[in-house]
Amino acid sequence: MLVQSKVARVALFACLLMAFCAVPAFAAEEGAHGKSIIDLAKTTGWVGVLMAITSVVGTVLLILYVIEIRMDKLAPPTLTKEIGDAIEEGDLDKALEVAMSERCYFGQIMAGGLMLKEAGYEQMVNGMEQVAAEEAFKLNARISNLSLLGNIAPLLGLLGTVTGMITSFQKIETMKAPTPADLAVGVYESLVNTTCGLFLAIVFLTAYFFMKNKVTKLSLNANLMAVEMLKNTGLYEKVGHH
Repeated sequence: MLVQSKVARVALFACLLMAFCAVPAFAAEEGAHGKSIIDLAKTTGWVGVLMAITSVVGTVLLILYVIEIRMDKLAPPTLTKEIGDAIEEGDLDKALEVAMSERCYFGQIMAGGLMLKEAGYEQMVNGMEQVAAEEAFKLNARISNLSLLGNIAPLLGLLGTVTGMITSFQKIETMKAPTPADLAVGVYESLVNTTCGLFLAIVFLTAYFFMKNKVTKLSLNANLMAVEMLKNTGLYEKVGHH
């Protein structure tokens, strides 16, 4: 129930955010061409519905990623403190137990290293790095949904362009002397769909690369923190490091 409530709140916020951002643009369009928001929405046809769904899904995902992919989520301060205290006390079994009790990024990579405590420091670091690579891959796979939506959006816009041209040619076929006004609906469908598709692509691809850089930075910081903790296990000096 808590997760469903959280998702519902995020979805509501996403819809409000999209509406807030879209109103000024459509208002400017209305003032320049005499088209209302409803009129412009109607011109997009069924392709516009698909793009609206894409925009809502992408916005909800982006907000969820911004909320969940943070340092205090990947490496909770209470967890890092408990593991650090256990290592300082020389109780590696307790540190491993604490690390395995959490499914977060830092807990997983520390567990991957501490599980090889009997093999020595070098093997612990290697184990930690392998798990870190797997966890980073999972995070990047999650945010790749933004890239997927960013690549789908212009294709939907192109599809809307084609359907708009089909609408225009259907008008021409059924009229002996079509006027520009008769073709306006199809042209509007083409141009509005193309504009919306490109806009969504720019937003979601930009958000994807922003989140990708954020994942890289946060995972690197967590990895460095884990290495420093492993150095305090007492096994670091045994391999001849000073």
